[in-house]
Amino acid sequence: MSELLGSGEDKKEALKRLIRRLHEGASPEELKEEFEEIVKGAPPDLIARVEEELIREGMPKEEVQRLCDLHLTLFRESLERTEVSAPGWHPIHILMEEHKRLLEMADELRKIAREIGEAEDLSAVPSQTIEKLEHIVEHLKDSESHYLREENVLFPYLERHGITQPPAIMWAEHEGIREIKKGIYGAAEGRERTAFEEFRSKLIDRSIELAEMLSSHFYKENNILFPTALKVISEGEWIEIRREFDSIGYCCFTPRPAEAPSVQAAEARPQEEPGRIELETGSFTKEELEAILNTLPIDITFVDKDDTVRYFNQSKERIFLRTKAVIGRKVQQCHPRKSLHLVNRILDDFKSGRRGVAEFWIQMKGRTIYIRYFPVRSEKGEYLGCIEVTQDITEIRKIEGEKRLLDEEEGR
Repeated sequence: MSELLGSGEDKKEALKRLIRRLHEGASPEELKEEFEEIVKGAPPDLIARVEEELIREGMPKEEVQRLCDLHLTLFRESLERTEVSAPGWHPIHILMEEHKRLLEMADELRKIAREIGEAEDLSAVPSQTIEKLEHIVEHLKDSESHYLREENVLFPYLERHGITQPPAIMWAEHEGIREIKKGIYGAAEGRERTAFEEFRSKLIDRSIELAEMLSSHFYKENNILFPTALKVISEGEWIEIRREFDSIGYCCFTPRPAEAPSVQAAEARPQEEPGRIELETGSFTKEELEAILNTLPIDITFVDKDDTVRYFNQSKERIFLRTKAVIGRKVQQCHPRKSLHLVNRILDDFKSGRRGVAEFWIQMKGRTIYIRYFPVRSEKGEYLGCIEVTQDITEIRKIEGEKRLLDEEEGR
């Protein structure tokens, strides 16, 4: 059969056919030899590309996710022959090292749960065991940065290169991991408020679930997602990814400082488009920027370093009157004489760095109005001006409990 599978395109189509047969109910055992023949010498991103195309062609994402576990069992031997390696400063090396440590942590949690399971009641559990449990819980909470770095940095870079569905599947698994971790936190932190049998049972069940979920999830990332990322993402992009990783922070260990190769990180940035206002974290057209500023549910006024009014937005429900006639006027001329000394004091404090905010709140027509002033500074700390932000917080003050994004669907 190998002579019929010369090109990467041939291998991809053959692999899609086999995965569809799994979808239709074929057993992995009867397809094993064909799978092994296809993946022999195949590029590391083959599986990711196939999953991408299957979803685009109409196979439900949840079904591809389910089949992923099946066809990984068939690929396991072939995948493990390909070593994934990256230098110590590299984001992929960091993620894989965190995988090792998180698996060790999950294994330690299972041991702790077993120890607790052997006790007759909470008072019989050694204090050192409870301390170890609390320590693991803190580390699991810190591990959130691992998933945030993948979701907010690595996945977007993969998407730029046309790899969209495998990251989406991994993100869905992250949500599953988070739910399991929540169960662990609830059991550990509520141990004195619940029956010991319930605490013990929940902790044992959730710790087993976590170990199994992490083992499966990390295997997919280490053997499919990360090799794909190494193939499609450029050196310049990896430098930028590492900088973004550093800004989010790490769990489990502190990676060694970046030793970026001599490649310009600017390569990582998308090409500038004519007519767009380019900023450090993105770009707008003039129309988009103005619409965004006017859509914000706050009034904004900017006064430059020379105390001259330069800008105000035009929000739909403006609180204080502003007219274009104030543009170019000194801010001191926009206030009554009796408060002029206070305006100057605030501006002087901002310019000297004595304070970073001035805030006031007033009652007006039965509404609570919150007014804040902030100094605006350059990256070097130079004073560029002052921004006034005014907001009607009447309804905000009434908020209680929580409303999550998913509640929106239930309330429709």
